[in-house]
Amino acid sequence: MFSMFPPPPASFHGRVPPPQTTDHPVPMPAPHVPVLVHPVWAWSFHQEAARLRHFAEGARYVAVNVHYPGLVHHPGKDQDALTDEKRYPILKANVDALKPLQVGIAVCDRDGKTEAWEFNLRDFRRHSDPHDANSLAYLAGRGLDVDTFANHGVDAWSLGAMLLHYSGLIGPWRGLSWVTYTCAYHVAYLLKIVTGGCPLPNDLAGFVGAVRHFLGDQVYDVAGMAAECPKLPVGLERIAAHLGFHPPWNSPRLAAAAGVRALQVFRSLEDGELRGKVSRYRGLLQGLHH
Repeated sequence: MFSMFPPPPASFHGRVPPPQTTDHPVPMPAPHVPVLVHPVWAWSFHQEAARLRHFAEGARYVAVNVHYPGLVHHPGKDQDALTDEKRYPILKANVDALKPLQVGIAVCDRDGKTEAWEFNLRDFRRHSDPHDANSLAYLAGRGLDVDTFANHGVDAWSLGAMLLHYSGLIGPWRGLSWVTYTCAYHVAYLLKIVTGGCPLPNDLAGFVGAVRHFLGDQVYDVAGMAAECPKLPVGLERIAAHLGFHPPWNSPRLAAAAGVRALQVFRSLEDGELRGKVSRYRGLLQGLHH
């Protein structure tokens, strides 16, 4: 039940008040201008949390991407034959059992400026925590070093408390548009983090209710949107490159970069091929099958 899915105690104070909302259009950024990624470690956590909070005062769009150590629970039969309600227990089992490795948050403000934060998490231990070895090898090939994270990263509980109580991003009262690419697992891990590691709700309806409670009604999946545009290639990096967006600065291949690309593609589709049609994708949670 949703009532069994509480937030953690506050360790940050001074929740950001609701902003004055406006309906004027948000300008599209120039595709050739790379977005800055702020890598976040234990020593820079409070400084970057303050930077994020300040930038989030003008937020209009937020994208999230979470790197996690693969899947350890799989369906017993062809997943394509399963309904979303039957797929959800597999997602829940994986997210409840596994520890997230890295969280990327990209924020676009009402002036069209975007910045991103990449929180490197310290909780995972490769020798004792469940994981899929192939997934870790893939992430290592992209530059993610879980051993460095264990020594110098941020703990997930502190990140969750900061996001929930201090960042000003969490809560339906913000009216933000949340964006991701194949979003169900990314959103599920975000909920796990902001609730201090609580198990996910027992069923899909409870999960959808939790998403609305913490993020609001404007949650979008770029993968589903891009699938409606036959001219676009498959894969987030290919789509972003096709649309002319440059890789972000500082960390071009990890979680924050994926968040940036998801946000850029969403804004491009919202302003272009899917102009006036984006609302029909609101609340659609793709990616229950990973």
